[in-house]
Amino acid sequence: MVKTLKHKKNSIKLTLVKIASVVYIMCFLSLHSCNSSMNYSKIHIDVNTKFQAMDGFGASDAWRCQFVGANWPEEKKERIAELLFSKDLDKNGNPKGIGLSIWRFYIGAGTTEQGEASGIKNEWRRAESFIDSNGNYNWDKQKGQQWFLRKAQSYGVEKFLAFSISAPVQWTKNGKGYNSDLVSGSLNLQEDKYDDYAAFMVEVLKYFKSQGIDFNYLSPINEPQWEWEKKTQEGTPATNAEISRLTQLINAKIDNSNLDTQLTLAEAADLRWLYSEFNKSKRGNQIEYFFGESGTVKEYPHVKNVISGHSYFTTWPVDSLISIRQKLNDKLQEHDVDYWQSEFCILENTDDIGGGRKRDLGMDTALYVARVIHADITLANASSWQWWTALTNADYKDGLIYLDTGNQRDLFNLDNMKSDGNFHDSKLLWAFGNYSRFIRPGMTRVKINLNDEDKTLIESYKNLMLSAYVDEKTSKLVIVAINYGSENQTIDFSEYEIDSKFETSQDKNLEFEKIINKKITIKGRTINTLIGSLPN
Repeated sequence: MVKTLKHKKNSIKLTLVKIASVVYIMCFLSLHSCNSSMNYSKIHIDVNTKFQAMDGFGASDAWRCQFVGANWPEEKKERIAELLFSKDLDKNGNPKGIGLSIWRFYIGAGTTEQGEASGIKNEWRRAESFIDSNGNYNWDKQKGQQWFLRKAQSYGVEKFLAFSISAPVQWTKNGKGYNSDLVSGSLNLQEDKYDDYAAFMVEVLKYFKSQGIDFNYLSPINEPQWEWEKKTQEGTPATNAEISRLTQLINAKIDNSNLDTQLTLAEAADLRWLYSEFNKSKRGNQIEYFFGESGTVKEYPHVKNVISGHSYFTTWPVDSLISIRQKLNDKLQEHDVDYWQSEFCILENTDDIGGGRKRDLGMDTALYVARVIHADITLANASSWQWWTALTNADYKDGLIYLDTGNQRDLFNLDNMKSDGNFHDSKLLWAFGNYSRFIRPGMTRVKINLNDEDKTLIESYKNLMLSAYVDEKTSKLVIVAINYGSENQTIDFSEYEIDSKFETSQDKNLEFEKIINKKITIKGRTINTLIGSLPN
């Protein structure tokens, strides 16, 4: 009996100790939770500090759409188009596509008709021309690209841009789509064919207008700083003076053709050529040359007050990514010119993702590109951001959607892919969608910051990056949050009506989440779009 009582007393003591431990743990967790909530980063949006109005997000059809659009099975083409253009949601609230708002249509120079004589070995990098050497037009050309163009229209893509990178081969100095003159850096165009080239581009615009497709923009010259002597694709250098001369002719012809198309210049191959000579005196310092005090084109009514450049070779290391865009923005502000980032894919070597070679369907490249987009928009105030090629058939980081044969032993056989093949979405596609799907043309970027922001700009570019956009008519609010780091970050959005989040991560593709708790966790290595409204 004594032994039993002793046992009971010990049991009661043990129970009391357990209860005390549980109470202590609960109190600790409660205190910790309270302290954590006090330490949440709190968001602040200043809608009165406005930056650029957004023109849209786009990608181009060069060159891969030509065979896919013309030859691939209908079901596959339709799904590719849906991925690029759709703004619809599935039954779970997830986007079916990335809702591009700009589609770039390439006006070919006729190297396809030349065949092997073009000197361009890769058929996928040649292009047809709407005009032949006798001056006859054939609007059945570029059939595959036209399929995607019309599909973009059917999905409600808001804006279309036509671009040329070489004159039709019958008018070039060497009869080729590439350049042979490595000394002058001049346009590969016969002296007496400027007017013909200008008329040709305007005729393309007029034809598609007659078919119900208005091209909002025409970009007549591409990356004029390169020599384009390699026989890998169409292309030509051009001096600023030659671009100005061609622009004057196109502007006059648009004026006489009942078109509303605006000309966009000058697709600089490197952002540094926009604000400095950068060792190309006749082809650099383009903001000053075209839009400065004595700018040669700024008075032309059909030239848009925007300069376009490509972010190649300016994204690594991070301090260069930042400083180059700050210098660019200084020059843009000086001359009151808007800016478009009009072409990008991975070319330069980096510590984060290596170089362009070897395709990457995963998050590393997606996050890297998202950071470039963030820098171009928030530092250089880009009002449009456009990826290079929507489709790629190469083992390279240059596409949103990747094509292959499906045969691992012969994965990139170009002949086999001309009529059919496999296609793959990528995390890059969906990461781009975090911007393109939700930030629609006409929305305005506004100031956003965290109340405890004490990181340097370089540090923030390795951690959490935020940008905010509003639709001033509806008070809709869109926030893009990139967490480049590996640690989760929790942010207090309690002052704003955030109702949904779309996350792109290792296992999610713009996946929808209904927001209830206003303290939102942005997971490490993710890209997120938060949708809500401004407070009344």
